[in-house]
Amino acid sequence: MQATLTLKEGMHFVGTTDNGLEASFDASRDHGGTGQGPSPMQMMLQSVAACSALDIVSILHKRRRTITSMAIDITAERADTHPRVFTSMHLHYRIVSPDATNEEVRRAIELSQDQYCSASAVVKRSGCPITWDWELAEA
Repeated sequence: MQATLTLKEGMHFVGTTDNGLEASFDASRDHGGTGQGPSPMQMMLQSVAACSALDIVSILHKRRRTITSMAIDITAERADTHPRVFTSMHLHYRIVSPDATNEEVRRAIELSQDQYCSASAVVKRSGCPITWDWELAEA
């Protein structure tokens, strides 16, 4: 795996993956940024949710379940002093499916968080606990 980060202007950077995909990063306006992209910590928060979401959709699709909608609300607390690491994180999964059961969704989330999601594993290994819950609605 490889990536390149390039300064565009001010504190706005564009990261490019080894297969040519791009993502913008910036500092917040109150820290000298221009608001042209999320901060690295905001991106890390989204990455935990995205990693887990991909796992869950894959697990449920393997069980031949249909996901018509999925969103994850993720909140985190950070240390007051530098480095301002995450000190807690909570994911609230909102899933709509015509055929998945609560038990199947719970198990998919559990497998993601305990076994498959690399982003969650990195955060947990830093000492930050991750909690989660979910709601399942019928399509």
